Amino acid sequence: MPIKIPSDLPAYDVLTHEGVMVMDEDQASRQDIRPLRIGLLNLMPKKIQTENQFARLIGATPLQIELSLIRMTEHQARNTAADHMESFYRSFAEVYETDEKFDGLIITGAPIEHLDFADVTYWDEMRSVFDWTQSHVHSTFGVCWGGMAMINHFHGVQKHILDAKAFGCFRHDNMDPASPYLRGFSDDMVVPVSRWTEMRKAEIDAAPGLQTLLHSSDVGPCLVEDAPHRALYVFNHFEYDSDTLKQEYDRDIAAGTPINVPGNYYPGNDPSQAPRNRWRSHAHLLYGNWISQIYQTTPYDITAIGT
Repeated sequence: MPIKIPSDLPAYDVLTHEGVMVMDEDQASRQDIRPLRIGLLNLMPKKIQTENQFARLIGATPLQIELSLIRMTEHQARNTAADHMESFYRSFAEVYETDEKFDGLIITGAPIEHLDFADVTYWDEMRSVFDWTQSHVHSTFGVCWGGMAMINHFHGVQKHILDAKAFGCFRHDNMDPASPYLRGFSDDMVVPVSRWTEMRKAEIDAAPGLQTLLHSSDVGPCLVEDAPHRALYVFNHFEYDSDTLKQEYDRDIAAGTPINVPGNYYPGNDPSQAPRNRWRSHAHLLYGNWISQIYQTTPYDITAIGT
């Protein structure tokens, strides 16, 4: 079944062209089924690109999804048109005041990993978001910085600055094949990585209630389940498009910023070659499994979430 998004949201045409099932409000109203309400708290500068990436993955599941776009209240988007933000986004303050509940919430990464959590301008509101999820969201998915921030908030696990950027496609091991979130996963798989910080498995393992599901001997933990808080934390980027790492590499080269060629990404490690996507199938599996788990466990009466 399709994802329900406004017909004038840019992702509508993008996903339709790609063959992803989408529907507008009129079509959705004719279906006698409660859609899953999924929120996307988008902290990335390129809002539209990020919308497309996550809508593509959750829209490929056989369920009707109602996607709500959320922004931090005071933080202004600098790389997305104001009319787009005004048309499609609501602030967290608005969502909080209306006492809305969600079956799922994705909290994206943000290009602020060099800052201590407490130095982030919206850290206090971010912590309020994390606490709010415990009473208003059935399952939360923290991505990259979003996952690091959430695991720090609930468990005190620290992020650590790397000597060099972890950048490229790295092999990861399936640590728990029986996990419903890893249903259909291979024993190992390639995942895109782009970050200057890391979380350490020993510190995660020492925190009660956390379980590492995917791990790399090169770049550490990737996917962590936090069952007591009904959350998943993924520190790498299954959602990336085929050329996202290329865009980051080309940007840094153009700016004169020192950067290594993303490892295991270009054929022959040659940036003149077109990169190959070797993570797409596992990206769809992961987000499809997450949506499936939500569908099977969330209350039909959405007001019962968090009670």
